[in-house]
Amino acid sequence: MGDVVEGRQTAAYDGELVVFLIGLRINSVRRVKEWWPVARAMGPMLRELSKDKDSGLLGVRTLPTWRGVTLIQYWESVEKLQAFANDDNRKHRPAWVAFFRNAYKSGATGIWHETYVVPAGNTETVYGNMPLLGLGRVQGVVPVGQRGDTAAERLKS
Repeated sequence: MGDVVEGRQTAAYDGELVVFLIGLRINSVRRVKEWWPVARAMGPMLRELSKDKDSGLLGVRTLPTWRGVTLIQYWESVEKLQAFANDDNRKHRPAWVAFFRNAYKSGATGIWHETYVVPAGNTETVYGNMPLLGLGRVQGVVPVGQRGDTAAERLKS
């Protein structure tokens, strides 16, 4: 995860932000042939995005769960997120079509996502003696006082 950044820090990123949560849940553990292709599809998508600096993906954090995985993704804009999701020449669209064609009907695997559009100046973060993670990993962190000593100040409330 990286070295601990000492003291109280806040994310340096202060622009518009799209937080995209996406996850997979294995509903029937024994039906490996049905859920394994779905589970394998995310890695190639993330590698493709990480190589394309213009994709709009700012950062990602993966959180494994007992029956699946949740990813927290940070995007520059909802337009760039949707452009990736709907591009037939990128890895997501064919994987999405294959999921609905093969795995969705059986119910062995579930997928979900939530999208939050956050206007510039409407994020508040604090990290105390933590390595870079989450939004703090996108453009690094600065001492809390540089963006406001309180949560209300950092939110420009």
